[in-house]
Amino acid sequence: MTTATPPLGTRPQHGPMAWVGAFTGFYPASATDLTGLDPVARFLYAARSVILVISAQAAGIAGLLAATDRRFQVAPFLLVFIGFVVLHAISNLSNDYFGYRRGHDTPDSPRRRYTLHPVASGAFSMRFLAGGLVVLAIVAAGIGVYFVVLRGWPAVVLAAVGALLLWSYDAAPRALKELGLGEVAAFLVWGPLMIGGGYFVITGRWSGAAVLASVSYGLGVASILIGKHIDQRAFDTSQHQNTLPVLLGERGARILNQAVVLAMYVVAAVAVALGALSPLVALVLLAVPRAARAVRVMARPAPAAAPPGYVGWPLWYHRVCLVHNRAFGWLLLAGLALGAIWPSLLLR
Repeated sequence: MTTATPPLGTRPQHGPMAWVGAFTGFYPASATDLTGLDPVARFLYAARSVILVISAQAAGIAGLLAATDRRFQVAPFLLVFIGFVVLHAISNLSNDYFGYRRGHDTPDSPRRRYTLHPVASGAFSMRFLAGGLVVLAIVAAGIGVYFVVLRGWPAVVLAAVGALLLWSYDAAPRALKELGLGEVAAFLVWGPLMIGGGYFVITGRWSGAAVLASVSYGLGVASILIGKHIDQRAFDTSQHQNTLPVLLGERGARILNQAVVLAMYVVAAVAVALGALSPLVALVLLAVPRAARAVRVMARPAPAAAPPGYVGWPLWYHRVCLVHNRAFGWLLLAGLALGAIWPSLLLR
């Protein structure tokens, strides 16, 4: 595919508007793009905040499922929302911290090519990055303690599983992403753990329906990571990082990701039929054109070079899956919000 694709956002602006740009645009190309931005904005870009939207959406889905069941509680939801975004930021920064320390983030690595690396670019020191991780970890730990006090031992289990997956993904001596399990971990974290577990800590009740409702969104997040790992498969192979696309080969991984994108809609339909989701989530069908584009893009090998005006190269499959999942997530939230207003439409 060689036609130009418009960027996801504009060049970051100076001042407070950059905070919004950090969440809604795409990755700035170099450290010079951060010149003049305030420390908060610079940190948000370093944490790759454009992808943090998936954690915000997961929290929103858990909250709206709770609202549909008339079990919504404001304070627990707000802390779930903050906690999910903070943990995701920790994951992004940890990935850069350990990737840099282990020598994986070399100048020719995809990580250093599609956007600035917070340390290697000179934007931040290792000490600043480590300090930011500590501050975020303290916030996350405080929220975890709150939920342990509020919900008891089940919250301890959820926190322990989340911490283990966070550590195992890239900080463990043999990281999950090096074993072909990173993509599976992403599905489990942003699907059942965040949405199903988020529903529990918000309401104090377990819900099989919430877990089933989480599957479509978890698949969408997995598709983003599979796409990213296809994009950097050649480099990962040279570094002996056996991501799923490395194990399956490029064509096999592209076929798998096409199936994952299509499965998002099939599973959503099953969840509606079983009463786990409101029929009003049929709004996600408005994202089908973007799903179709993602499937078409993944049907072909990536171009040899970035099309004119393309932002984020060499990420190709990653970006088209991110664009699709972002639309799917917002439409799912809209459908759930309408379902919360008219819960009588549920079959259960």
